[in-house]
Amino acid sequence: MATEPIRLQKLLAQAGVASRRAAEELIRQGRVTVNNIVVTKLGKKVLPGIDSVAVDGREVGAPEHLVYFALNKPAGYVSTVKDAHARRTVLDLVPATARLYPVGRLDADSEGLLLLTNDGALAFAVTHPSHELEKEYRVLVAGVPDTSALRQLRQGVSLEGRPTAPAQVEVVGQEPDGTWLRVVLHEGRKRQVRRMAEEVGHPVRYLQRVRIGPVRLGRLGLGQYRELTPQEVGALKGENGSGVSSSH
Repeated sequence: MATEPIRLQKLLAQAGVASRRAAEELIRQGRVTVNNIVVTKLGKKVLPGIDSVAVDGREVGAPEHLVYFALNKPAGYVSTVKDAHARRTVLDLVPATARLYPVGRLDADSEGLLLLTNDGALAFAVTHPSHELEKEYRVLVAGVPDTSALRQLRQGVSLEGRPTAPAQVEVVGQEPDGTWLRVVLHEGRKRQVRRMAEEVGHPVRYLQRVRIGPVRLGRLGLGQYRELTPQEVGALKGENGSGVSSSH
C-alpha cells in the first residue's frame, strides 16, 4: 500500500518528538527541516519513511522504545519539558530513559495524575477534544456552594465568552472553611476547574486530579510514578473496544 502524506506536526508527534501542540511551535520557530529545507508553515505534508525530517539538525525517526508513565505530580512542578523561569518540571521526577513529554496540563499549584510519554499517538488520543476523555478532580473550594452555584457548574460557566461543556459536580464533604467537590470534565481548557469555581464565587483552595479516562491515581504516592499497563495504554488509544471517552 502506498504511503499517504500526513501533516508535518502529526509525524513529529507520532515519532515521539513532542506533543502535536509543541510540534507546531517547533515548526513556527523554524527548527524543523524537510529534505534539508526549513519549514515554518503548519500546512506542510510529508511522506513518512520517504521525506527526510529533522529537528534542530537531528533526523527524526520512530522512537526505539515507547514509554508510558503515570505520575502523581506535587504542587510546585510545572507540566512542561523546560521552564523559562528555571522552575522544577515534572520531568525531574521520572528517569531520563527516553525523551518524554507531559500529556496535557496540570497547573503548577495543583496535584495529582499526569501522564508522560514519548508516544505522540497516545498524546493525541488523550488530548484531542473530539475524544471527550473524562478527567476527574477532587477539589476543595472556599465556602459552601448553593444549589444555584452547583447548577451553574454542571450546566456550563461562561469563560472568555464561551460556555464550558456540561460537567458532573457532586458535593462529597465539608471542611470548616470549605466544601469538597468531585468534578468530572471532558474538556481541557486552561485552568478550567479553577476558573469555573472562581466564576461562581467559590475559589479553589486545593485541587487534585485523580483520573484520566481509564487511568486512576489510586495509591500512587505524591511525587511517585508507575508505568501504565498495556490494558491502560490500549484503553487510552481506543484499541481494545472501550474507546477513550467514558459514558455518563
